[in-house]
Amino acid sequence: MPSIDIRRPHSKSIKDAKAAVTHTAAAMTKKLDVKTEWQANTLHFTRSGVNGTIAISKGEIHVHAELGFLFGALKPMIEGEINRRLDEDFS
Repeated sequence: MPSIDIRRPHSKSIKDAKAAVTHTAAAMTKKLDVKTEWQANTLHFTRSGVNGTIAISKGEIHVHAELGFLFGALKPMIEGEINRRLDEDFS
């Protein structure tokens, strides 16, 4: 099963980083019908063919996703979109 694993440093507070991820999660929900749930400082997201997390810690954000067959074919595009969003929200 293809996976995505991106780690990115950031200088935001946990609260501000969580707000940025919440904003991104709202767009994911609207665009991709993803279900999201926060557990402490980790956002869990899922939909048919995708399961993953966005973990926030002091100084780092970690995105991990397991992609099913259909989304596996789109992995480069999905990684590009994640990196674009991280650049937008955390640079």
